[in-house]
Amino acid sequence: MKQLLNIVFALALFATACSKTDSKNETGEMNKDMKTKTVALSGNEEVATLAGGCFWCMEAPFEKVIGVTKVISGFAGGTEKNPTYKEVSSGKTGYRESVQVYYDPEIISYSEIIDIYWHQFDPTDEGGSFHDRGFQYTSAIFYHDNKQKEVAESSKKELNKSGVFNKPVVTKIIKFTTFYPAEDYHQDYYKKNPDRYHRYRKGSGRDEFIMDTWKDNKEYKKPSDEVLKKKLTDLQYNVTQHAGTERAFNNEYWDNHKAGIYVDIVTGEPLFSSSNKFESGTGWPSFTKPIDEKYIVKKTDNTYGMLRVEVRSNSHLGHVFDDGPKPTGLRYCMNSAAMRFIPKEKMKDEGYGEYLWLVE
Repeated sequence: MKQLLNIVFALALFATACSKTDSKNETGEMNKDMKTKTVALSGNEEVATLAGGCFWCMEAPFEKVIGVTKVISGFAGGTEKNPTYKEVSSGKTGYRESVQVYYDPEIISYSEIIDIYWHQFDPTDEGGSFHDRGFQYTSAIFYHDNKQKEVAESSKKELNKSGVFNKPVVTKIIKFTTFYPAEDYHQDYYKKNPDRYHRYRKGSGRDEFIMDTWKDNKEYKKPSDEVLKKKLTDLQYNVTQHAGTERAFNNEYWDNHKAGIYVDIVTGEPLFSSSNKFESGTGWPSFTKPIDEKYIVKKTDNTYGMLRVEVRSNSHLGHVFDDGPKPTGLRYCMNSAAMRFIPKEKMKDEGYGEYLWLVE
């Protein structure tokens, strides 16, 4: 299948947006509203093992992420065989409540998984997680190989640098050894017992902490089509509203090397940082990952006889390919016409001061 798609890719290159002659092709099914789990593109699944307190609360957010194929609640890091929930919750084992996140690296990277992970709990709490106290509720990233270790350590360093927390991040980064799935009634708990699940999240203080820590007070609303036609140039309108493509090497930001961030030209949502921009050789601005996954939607694009992964916010932005550099291995290939660049010196005045740490 991969070879066939490569042939199609070569034949259709002239009509393909943001493509390289040596790039891989992406296939797969993703849904825009992120309510259905996706299937790995070609059986190329990878796994992240993460502890962040109550596994009910860690499982649910990842199951809504496009590119994640399944999430399993369980126990990681101990030595006893087949531990039970009762044994682990007693705090007398060496296990932490954890989740294993299976994902397709051609759609979402380990680095992006870790970015999402940090938003789910308090990584400065070394005694437990919210109302759940004890070792079994402490946080940890269990890396499966040296690449994951490198990404996790770098991400933790960046989080400390960000100033989001006034205390140091204490989450452990530990070599993976063991993982046992929890009993069946714990799997998909948020679906089986939604009322109890939401009461628990709210009552434990987790939801309040997340909202207070990661809140975004700005409203990003898409103007009416009539307003957009007046606000945007013909090219910008065609790219964002009709999934058009601008010319390679003849667009505003393909060779922009200034420090700053790129925002959605339609809504103003923060999309990409200059610190994650790289020279891809394609003639379009390329990035290793977005500022925040919540502003990005990925969906199947079957145009031009190909199967690719389209990247959208409220409007079309570009495509993502799996031939990028570290740390993600992904190449978010965007249209300049879909974005507006805000230089570092103007970010605070324009209301994006919270992202200054990304470009400093």
